[in-house]
Amino acid sequence: MLAINYTTMRNKMKSYFDKVTDDCETIIVTRKGEKNVVLISLDEYNNLIENAYITSNKAYYDRLIESKEQIEQGKTIELKACDMNDE
Repeated sequence: MLAINYTTMRNKMKSYFDKVTDDCETIIVTRKGEKNVVLISLDEYNNLIENAYITSNKAYYDRLIESKEQIEQGKTIELKACDMNDE
C-alpha cells in the first residue's frame, strides 16, 4: 500500500494507475484539508463487492463455511472436465 499526496498523484497519474492495475497496488491519495481517497483497480473493487455480498447473505456464507470445512477434512472428490455433463 502506498500513500501519496494529491500533487504527486496528479504529476505521475499514469504511472500510479499502472501500479494499481498491473501490480495490484492500493494507493491512498492524501489531500490537504480534505478527506483522503483510496485508488484500487476495477478487478479489486469487483472482488470486494462480491465478497461483501457473499458474506452478507447468510445462506451463501453458511454454504461457503461448510464447503471450507469439508475441504479441510478431506471430504472432496476429483472431477475431470471430460466427466462433466452440461445437462
